[in-house]
Amino acid sequence: MSIREETLYEGGPHVGDLIINLLVGLTIIGLPLAVGSVVRALWLRYRITNRRVSVTGGWMGRDRTDIVYSEIVKIAKVPRGLGLWGDMVLTLRNGSRLELRALPRFREIYEFIEEKIALKADASRGN
Repeated sequence: MSIREETLYEGGPHVGDLIINLLVGLTIIGLPLAVGSVVRALWLRYRITNRRVSVTGGWMGRDRTDIVYSEIVKIAKVPRGLGLWGDMVLTLRNGSRLELRALPRFREIYEFIEEKIALKADASRGN
């Protein structure tokens, strides 16, 4: 029996992150932030499903990272852009971290991932 993979969110970073960083980029000091935001807007894509978190990024979108919920031990979130979007850090069992920047609907996604982590923890304990 196979369980269908259902997608909660699929897309790129919030457009507000790009707009604010482009405005800040009008100053010399803000230029690196603007460049980073443009690169994220062009090549960073998130896919959060009921089975995994996938992040495609890197130069020209060539890097892909897939994390199953059983590998996540801790999750942290930070609101950005007046709370319209946020950053999230997933800490994995092996100690590495996966950062999700400028994530739209981050509160909903945070709760969804926390629920999946709790379900996997209960299942591993035999409850």
